[in-house]
This record gives sequence, C-alpha cells and structure tokens, in this order.
Amino acid sequence: MSARRLVLATRNAGKITELRAILGAAGLDVELVGTDAYPDVPDVKETGVTFAENALLKAHALARATGLPAVADDSGLCVDVLGGAPGILSARWAGRHGDDRANLELLLAQLSDIADEHRGAHFACAAALALPDGTERVVEGRLEGTLRRAPSGSGGFGYDPILQPLDDTRTCAELTPQEKNAISHRGKAFRGLVPVIRELLTP
Repeated sequence: MSARRLVLATRNAGKITELRAILGAAGLDVELVGTDAYPDVPDVKETGVTFAENALLKAHALARATGLPAVADDSGLCVDVLGGAPGILSARWAGRHGDDRANLELLLAQLSDIADEHRGAHFACAAALALPDGTERVVEGRLEGTLRRAPSGSGGFGYDPILQPLDDTRTCAELTPQEKNAISHRGKAFRGLVPVIRELLTP
C-alpha cells in the first residue's frame, strides 16, 4: 500500500522540508507535497480574526480543491503591551503585505519608549488539518521571548531579528535553522499535529 498523500498549504520549500522531517521522525508513512503540486488551486484570502481561523480557512479550501487531507498554518508576533498585536496582521503591519523591513521598523518605533522589562512578546502559530469530509483539528504552538531594541542576526525572516527567546542571549535570526526549528512556534504546532495525523490518516 502506498503512502497516504497529504497537502501542505504553502509554496515555501523550507516549510515543506520542516514538516517532512517531523513526519519522518515520527515514523508516519505519509507523502507530503506543497500546493505547487496543484498549480490550479487558487490562494485563499485570510479573512479570519484568529490564527486558527485563518489556518482552517486555508486547510479546508485546499482539501476541497484537491480531495486530499490538507494542512495549513498561520502565525505571527504577539506583543504584550500592544494587546497581542500585530497578531494576524503581522505580515502587513506597515501596510504592505510581506515588507519585513518596514514592518519591523514600524514596530520598533512604536515600542521605542517601552522599558526593557515590559517588552515581552511571543510568536504564535496555529496548524490545522482538514479532511475532504469536513473533519478538522487545530494545534497551536508558541515561542516566548522579549523584543530587542534593534535587529540582530541575518537568519530567519519577519520579526526573527528582534525576538530573543527566553533563556537565550541571541535573537531567532542568530540561531541555526536546527536550533530554531527545535523551539519554534511552527515546529511545536507541526509536532503537535503528529498524533492527529496518526489518528486520522493511518490505518
């Protein structure tokens, strides 16, 4: 019997590699592909107001379009003194989607008067699994830290250069990919999906 195919709602090769490694380490006989395998599937508008809602929107749309089980995730930075913002608006905080530098600079400017002891923040990720029959599950992961006053490090993306994980002296952008994956919000959420995938997709 061939492996059960699972579609991940991304065109990001790094994200596919990360989840493949997690599934492999868990011994799951699942073939993981990205949305590049289905070029006719349209992108989904993220109209939810929580990470979980957005992840479920993408997972259900992909499951309906492909007839296969689908995984999707949504993530962002939540700053304590901003009441959890930028949150779901993390990728477009400065107004233009995906402008990492502008987003980061705007956030630092907004927090310039905030004392170090009040600069707590966390990365949050919701990972959703949806089946074509409408079955759904969501698992969430967090990476707690504090915000630096200036970017440091050239790895990662987004807000990685300013979030310093608790119990570390480096920012996420200064960690190796392996170190980051071991503690990251997305890694935790994806690993949390393992028992769900085992329950729903393997005989």
